[in-house]
This record gives sequence, structure tokens and C-alpha cells, in this order.
Amino acid sequence: MTLTFNRVARKNSITTAMYTLLADALEQATANSAVRVVLIQGDAAIFTAGNDIGDFIAAIEVPLEPPQLAPPLMRFLRVVAAFPKPLVATVCGPAVGIGTTLLFHCDLVYAGDNATFSMPFVNLGVVPESASSLLVPQMLGYHRAAEALLLGEALVAETAREVGLVNRVVPSAEANAIGQIQARKLAAKPSSALIETKRLLKLSQQSAVLQRLEVESASFGRMMRAPAAREAFAAFMEKRKPDFSGL
Repeated sequence: MTLTFNRVARKNSITTAMYTLLADALEQATANSAVRVVLIQGDAAIFTAGNDIGDFIAAIEVPLEPPQLAPPLMRFLRVVAAFPKPLVATVCGPAVGIGTTLLFHCDLVYAGDNATFSMPFVNLGVVPESASSLLVPQMLGYHRAAEALLLGEALVAETAREVGLVNRVVPSAEANAIGQIQARKLAAKPSSALIETKRLLKLSQQSAVLQRLEVESASFGRMMRAPAAREAFAAFMEKRKPDFSGL
């Protein structure tokens, strides 16, 4: 199964409805024995700019008790974190926010040479999601993780390969085709062995990942309704620099 972000005019930003479609597709892939591998891809120029800010601003006005991430997004995160079959991603251009954090749950990641990876949650007055506050330090080491999550600075494709986020860097025009080739290699292997091997690979940290998803969701839900996030979202919509003085 191939899932393609296809909203290029809006930089493939992900809406609430898209999260529902993604979660539905992954649940169908889990149940359907004919689906042996799932590949997530974007456009040759953009993977995804992350969450649709308009959707996020609307979500702020929806009271959730206890405060948490929007249910469609949280459902997608739970499904992708627990997805039992091989999950492959090809990334070209910017992968912002969830565009990067979802990759920590993928088994193979191929990047175009134009790819960049950023997690600018603090810049929006919120916190990491997708268990990235656990997984990013494990992969990058604490100081590189702090640089990525506290400063929100982007990793270029070669740096992402060096730290282990990306398996290979390829020409951007070829990335999606290479992802298909690698996914088909996996699909030709015995599915039961792939599923059991993935389960064993993730066994030592799976419960910690699922627990961290919930902790992050509570923090995110609380902070996205706080003054810093409101200022960040307003500045984004008004195309100005946010003013965090006193926040």
C-alpha cells in the first residue's frame, strides 16, 4: 500500500481529515493480509510542512478534557507507533514537525538530496509529539536532540543519514521510485517473519513509546491553548515575527 501526501499547493500540510484517512488506511493495511508493506511518500519538492495551522487554530477552540492532542491526530500516532508490518518512507524537500517525527516509527527511510528535517515545536509554543521526546535523544544523543528540539534547527539529508534517521540519500527525482523498489523487496519476503522480526526489534521500548505518546499528548493539549502558542499561531497567520517577551 502506498500513501501519498498530495496537497502540494498547501505544502502537503496535514489536516484533521487527512489524519483520519491515514489512520483508516493503516488499520486496513494491518487487517488485510494482501498488504505486506506500507510506503509513505510525498512530492519530489515537499514531503510535508506538518500540521495545517488553520486546523490547529480551530482545535484550540474545542474544549477537550483532559487537554490533549486532537483525537484524529492522536489516533494516527497510536496506529503508526503500533503498526506491525514494515513501514517505509521516502522524503524529499522539507519534512516539518510530524513530517519528521513519524519517521522515527518507520523501519526504512530514504531521503532525496533536497530533504530537510525539522521539529520546530518550541517555536510554536508547544512540545514534541509522536514519542519524539523519547526517540530523538535515543537516536541523536542528548545534545543533538536538544539542538533539534530546543532550537528547532533543521537537519540536512546527509546529517540525517549520519545520525541514523535516514538509510540512504538519493537524487530527489529518484527517491519515490527507490522507495517503491525497497518496499517491493520487503513484500517479496515472508510476511510472518517480517512481522515477528519487527516485533522483536521494538520489544524493549514499545511500551515506553506508547506511554510517552500519552504524556506528550497531555502536555501538547495544555500548551497549545496557552498564550505562547496562541501568539505563535496568530503571528503565523498574520505573517509576522512572534513576540514571546514575557511568555
